[in-house]
Amino acid sequence: MNEAVLSVSGEYPSSNGKLPASKAELQSLNEALTVLNRQLQAALAHARTTSDDLQNVLCSTEEATLFLDPHLRIRFFTPATRAVFSVLPGDIGRPLADLRSLAADATLLEDAAAVLAGAAPRMQEIATAEGAWFNRRVLPCRAQGGAVEGIVITFVDITARRETKDALQAAMRRAEQASAAKSRFLSAASHDLRQPLQTLTLLHDLLAKAVQGEEARKLVAMQEPTLNAMSGMLDSLLDINQIETGTLKAEAVSFPIATLLARLRQEFGYLASGQGLDLRLVPCGLTLRSDPRLLEQMLRNLLSNALKYTRQGRILLGCRRRAGMLRIEVWDTGIGIPDKDKAAIFDEYHQLDNAARERERGLGLGLSIVQRLATLLGLGLEVCSQPGRGSVFAISVPLCGAAQAPAAPAALPPAAHRTGAILVVEDDPDVRDLLVRVLSDEGHVAIAAADGEAALALIARGAIRPEVILADFNLPKGMNGLRLGDLLRERLGMAVPVIILTADISTETLRDIAARHCLRLHKPVRAADLSGLLQRLLGDAPVAPLPGAATTIHVVEDDAQARGVLLRVLARDGQEVIGHASAEAFLEAYRAGGEACLLVDAQLPGMSGFELLARLRQAGDALPAIMVTGFSDVGAAVRAMQSGASDFIEKPVRAATLRVALDRALAQSRDRGKLAAWRQQAAESLTSLTLRQREVMTRVLAGEPSKNIAADLGISQRTVETHRAEIMRRTGARSLPALARLALTAEAGTG
Repeated sequence: MNEAVLSVSGEYPSSNGKLPASKAELQSLNEALTVLNRQLQAALAHARTTSDDLQNVLCSTEEATLFLDPHLRIRFFTPATRAVFSVLPGDIGRPLADLRSLAADATLLEDAAAVLAGAAPRMQEIATAEGAWFNRRVLPCRAQGGAVEGIVITFVDITARRETKDALQAAMRRAEQASAAKSRFLSAASHDLRQPLQTLTLLHDLLAKAVQGEEARKLVAMQEPTLNAMSGMLDSLLDINQIETGTLKAEAVSFPIATLLARLRQEFGYLASGQGLDLRLVPCGLTLRSDPRLLEQMLRNLLSNALKYTRQGRILLGCRRRAGMLRIEVWDTGIGIPDKDKAAIFDEYHQLDNAARERERGLGLGLSIVQRLATLLGLGLEVCSQPGRGSVFAISVPLCGAAQAPAAPAALPPAAHRTGAILVVEDDPDVRDLLVRVLSDEGHVAIAAADGEAALALIARGAIRPEVILADFNLPKGMNGLRLGDLLRERLGMAVPVIILTADISTETLRDIAARHCLRLHKPVRAADLSGLLQRLLGDAPVAPLPGAATTIHVVEDDAQARGVLLRVLARDGQEVIGHASAEAFLEAYRAGGEACLLVDAQLPGMSGFELLARLRQAGDALPAIMVTGFSDVGAAVRAMQSGASDFIEKPVRAATLRVALDRALAQSRDRGKLAAWRQQAAESLTSLTLRQREVMTRVLAGEPSKNIAADLGISQRTVETHRAEIMRRTGARSLPALARLALTAEAGTG
């Protein structure tokens, strides 16, 4: 025991020696903890400050914001959120779905769940019942590592922006309505002015041809400037409207400038000399690439402008070559343009030195049209002027390379004046009668209808097969000229040229006419312009007149109007033409002998055309005959040919087709060799057919339907149709009646 005490006593000094060291370590540790505690307190204070600052910032913002945890429960919201949700401080921790929204936002929960799952931020414009608008955005709330720990929903008030947008849209609607009202007014005014002006223009053109005596001619000539001024004003409005509506299209081609310049010099030279001015032209032999028609319109407007503002001196039209471009310049020694007006001269209706609005000086649209056309064509336009000394307008046009230059056209002989059958559809009786008179004076056969229904009735009964249709756009009974043109082309089975004569310049009308591939003439149209267009259209299918002035053509047609048209069409070719209202009337008047031809309708009251031909053949009369019928079927063609007709034509009859048929019938009656050759040609056209194709053709011409032919021959109906198509292709027949005529002609040649 004493030993144990002694041992413990011996350890005390050792322990006492270690106590100072432990105390020092504890003191050091305590000091470190104190430092850490101060740092922690400072960090906590900073965090509290930062949190307070962040909360103050969020609470002071006017942007409504919701912070949601990963379970879409509310963690925090800004006071502005109350404008969108009925939310209270006690709602912290509640699910978003429990909040009552003050705005219609059906996709909010769906968008929130999608963004929480990793989708891209979602945005939506929403509106409250009070009329406030917000741009709602749903964004992910990410931790430092990038993981999504919730979402943030912000609501930005865009009410003012929406009100501004709505106000702008309302202003745009008002502007569009005003523009539409202006267009309607211009269209209505143009239409109402052009109608009587059209009558005046046609009357003037007719008077200019009819008057005799120097004094009378002077009085008629005095009308010309007034009519031109009125037409020019309306045409300027039309040009502006065409550019605005986009119906005016540029077609760039290569052309020599010399021809255009010469034409302008010839036209404006007389006008300049009449004003005591000297118009000079500097020749140019270069070739340009642009739209020659629109470029000519630009230069025409610039020259007209120079004539208006030049009191004395001269006007110069010339060209300069600069860096691959041709600069066409119009110089004048006129009143010049003040610097303050140089930009305004291209504005619509702006005119210098015309406060009295003198009508012969136009509406002030010429330069505006020049600028718009320059933009459309992509051409440079410059103006330089000094008040009191004159002005220079310059247009820069691309030059054409040598490889692109067009070859010089061969000299063509003067084209012969062509005439044709014209269908005129116009509801204004004065304009309608004058158009018919103008066309008749030109040698055309013109039949007029007051509306679309009357025009369709004329075609239905074969009164005319027009080569050109001239129709007013605005027609009564709900059918305009475009719709009528579609129906007439459908009934005729061919794309007959349609000229729309209109006083309407509305946007819709211009676009519709351009889209329907119709030609357009705006009232008032001059007789010369109409005649020139008709010559171009009729020139696409020239026809030769029938030979032999001593030939007599007998026309047997019960419809008086159709008979009258046929008589006029044939009479102008020099033949003696006699009309008969029935087969009985023809037989009573007809005397065999001399060169004659019969044009007979198949369906006649009393004795039919078929019966008339049969009687002539029974009497041994070989009078060449052409049968005309409104029933375009194989049976009628076969019956006509078997009755002795040399040709078969379906109504409505086109003048060119009629002349060719008559010419061929007369030629074959004069020369049996030609008849034999025609029959031989018909026979040869059938030699390329196979035995099966000949069999199908025989049955088709017999009037058997395809399904019966297929059953009898043991082939499919589709194979029969294939054979029919191949037969038409190989023989060149365009219809079954034409095929019947070919087959019967070939049979006559081999019989």
